[in-house]
Amino acid sequence: MNVHGNLGDKKMDHVRWGIIGPGNIAHRFAEQLTNSCTGTLTAVASRTIGRAEEFAAEFETGEAPIRAYGSYAELYADPTVDAVYIATVHTEHVRLAIQAVEAGKHVICEKPLAVNHAGVMTLVEAARRAGVYLAEGFMYRFHPQVDRLVQLIADGAVGDVQHVDSAFSFAADLPDDSRLKNPNLAGGGILDVGGYPLSAARLVAGAATGAPFADPTELTAKGTIGHTGVDEWASASLEFASGITAHVTCGIGLHEPSSLVVYGSAGRITVRSPWLPSVDAPSSIDVERVGESPQRIDFEPAFSYARQADALAEFADAGQSPRMSWADSLGNARALDRWRAAIGLEYPFEAATANVPTARYRPLTRRDDSSMPYGTIAGIEKPVSRLVLGCDNQQTLAHASAMFDDFVERGGNAFDTAYIYGGGLMERLLGQWVANRGIRDDVVVIGKGAHTPHCDPESIVRQLGETLDRLQTDHLDLYLMHRDNTAIPVGEFVDVLDEEARAGRIRAFGGSNWSIARFEEAQAYAKANGKRAFSALSDHFGLAHALDVPWAGCEHVTEPEDREWLERTEIALLPWSSQARGFFARADRDDTSDAELVRCYYDDANFERLARARSLSAELGVAPTAVALAYVLAQSFPTFPLFGPRSIEETRTSMAGLDISLTEQQVRWLDLRADSVS
Repeated sequence: MNVHGNLGDKKMDHVRWGIIGPGNIAHRFAEQLTNSCTGTLTAVASRTIGRAEEFAAEFETGEAPIRAYGSYAELYADPTVDAVYIATVHTEHVRLAIQAVEAGKHVICEKPLAVNHAGVMTLVEAARRAGVYLAEGFMYRFHPQVDRLVQLIADGAVGDVQHVDSAFSFAADLPDDSRLKNPNLAGGGILDVGGYPLSAARLVAGAATGAPFADPTELTAKGTIGHTGVDEWASASLEFASGITAHVTCGIGLHEPSSLVVYGSAGRITVRSPWLPSVDAPSSIDVERVGESPQRIDFEPAFSYARQADALAEFADAGQSPRMSWADSLGNARALDRWRAAIGLEYPFEAATANVPTARYRPLTRRDDSSMPYGTIAGIEKPVSRLVLGCDNQQTLAHASAMFDDFVERGGNAFDTAYIYGGGLMERLLGQWVANRGIRDDVVVIGKGAHTPHCDPESIVRQLGETLDRLQTDHLDLYLMHRDNTAIPVGEFVDVLDEEARAGRIRAFGGSNWSIARFEEAQAYAKANGKRAFSALSDHFGLAHALDVPWAGCEHVTEPEDREWLERTEIALLPWSSQARGFFARADRDDTSDAELVRCYYDDANFERLARARSLSAELGVAPTAVALAYVLAQSFPTFPLFGPRSIEETRTSMAGLDISLTEQQVRWLDLRADSVS
C-alpha cells in the first residue's frame, strides 16, 4: 500500500480517502473531510459510474481530481487510496469491508459495523490479520462534548452515576420499499439508530467505573415490528454489573427528541444534541447539581466526521482508536443482537434454515499459514484435524457460520456435537452450515447420543435417526455414546453399534465418559464375537488433574495408571475440557466465585501446574491456555482435544497452541513429573 505514513509509523501525515457508496452519509463525510487535518478525498466508487461521477464533481476543489469508479473493486485496486469510508446498506458492510482490508486499505465503516455480532467478529479478525485500521462509524464519539462528558462522570460531577436515559428516533413517512422498511436489508430502528443510545449508555456505565465501556448483564426490551417485518420503534432496559441502569429508545416511526441524560446521586448531566451536534452553532452540556445553580458548558462547532478521519491517521499503527475500539464494537453488536432477540426480530437471512454465505462470498479454503496437524482414527477414511471444534454454544446460524468458517480456514475439519445440545439446535445449525457450504465429504462429523437417562440400545437407534435428520446427512464419521450405563451388559451396546456401522449410518464408534475398565470389556466382547471394536475414547484429560468431574456420569483419565493404559493401547483420545473449563485462563487462589472450578480443580498441585504454564507462556509469548492445549497435543499417545470457543478471538488465542512444539522434558515438567524444564 502506497502511503505517506505506513503501518509502521505511529501517525500518518496524510491520508488519501476513497468513498464506497455515495449516499447521504457519504455526503456528510465528504463535506466535513475538508476540515480534516490529515485527509483528502481522492476517489469515489458506486455500482454505477454515473452516480460516482456526479459525486466526484460535487466535491471537486480544482486541486487533484477525484477519480470516479463504477465498481468497488476498481477503487480497492487504486494504489493511491490509503483508506476507505464505507457507506452502503447494512447488509453489505462486512463483505465490502473485508475486501477493503484484504486490499490493504484502512477502513471506517458506517454503523452498524455488521448486522450482527458474528459479522463484527469476522470483520475484526480480517482487519487484525491484514494489519490495517478498522473503526465503526460512530462519529459522535469524536466530538469534544463526549470527552467532557466522560471527564465529568469520572470526576464525580453529579456523584455516583445511577441511571442513563438515551434516545435517538425520528418519524419518517417511508414507503414500504425503503431500505429502512426492508427486512432483507436489515432495516428498522435498532440497527439504524439504536446503536447510538445503546453505545452511549455503555460508554457512561464504563466511565463511571473507570473503564472505556461496560456491557449490560441484563437486557429486557419492548417494541413494535411493522407489517414489512422491521422494528418501527423499540426500547430496552439495561442493567450493568455496577448496578447502573439505563433506558434506551429508538425508532424510525417515533417522534421523540434525541437525548442523553445521566442521573447521579447528586444531580444530572444533559447532553443537548448528543448524536449530530451542529457544525454551524455551539453545542452544550448542562450540569445540574442538587442545591446549586445549573452550569452550562459550551463547545465551539466541531466537525465530528473530520475528527473521526483524523483518528485513523493517529492510530493507524494500532489498528483501532481507543474512542471506538474493536472490543467496544463487539460489545455493542452483542447487545444489539440481544435487543432484537428480546422483541423477536430476526431477519430472513438469519433464519436457522437460511443459506448464509461466507463473509467473503467465496468458497472456504484453508489458509496458507495454517499450522493445523492431522491424525487418523480407525474407521475414518480421511485425515482428522488434531483440534476438534465443540458445537455446543452456537445460538444462531450466523454465529455458527462465522465460527465454523473461521475454524476451517485455520485448517480444522472435525466438529463435535451431541443429540442433547441445545435441544437439537446445535445439530441443526451444524447440519445447515455443512449443507450451505457443500462440504460434507471434507469434514469429520462427530455425534454423541445415549445420554442418561436414555442410555440404552433402543435410544441409540432412535436418537441416531433424529441426529442424522437434523444434520442433513446419511452418516456420522464418528459416533460416541455420551454416557455409559453399567446396568446394561456391554455386549448389548457393542452389538447395536456394530449393526449401525455395518448399515453405514456410522463409520466408527466409541465411548464418551466410559471408564477404562468398561472400555476394555467392550473391546474384549467385540474381539470374541467378531464385532467392530471401539475406535475412540472421550474422557476428561488435560494438564490440570480433575479432583472431581463437573457433571454426573463423567469420567477422567488424568491419573498415572490412565496414562500407562493410553500409551500402551494408543486408543484415540478426544479429551473434553482439556483447558480445564477456564482454569488456565482465570484461576486465582483468592477467587472462589466459580464453585465448580474450585470443586474440580483447586488444589496445590494444579496451582503449581498453572504457575508453570504461566511461566512457559510468558517465555513463549502466548496465553497459558495455549500452553495447556499444546501439552495435550504433545502426548505420547494420539489426542484430538475438543475445545469450545465462544468467539473467534477465543479460537485464535487457543489455537496459538498449535504453533508450540513442547519437548518431552517440558511436558514432564508441566505436569510435575520432572523438577526442571531442562
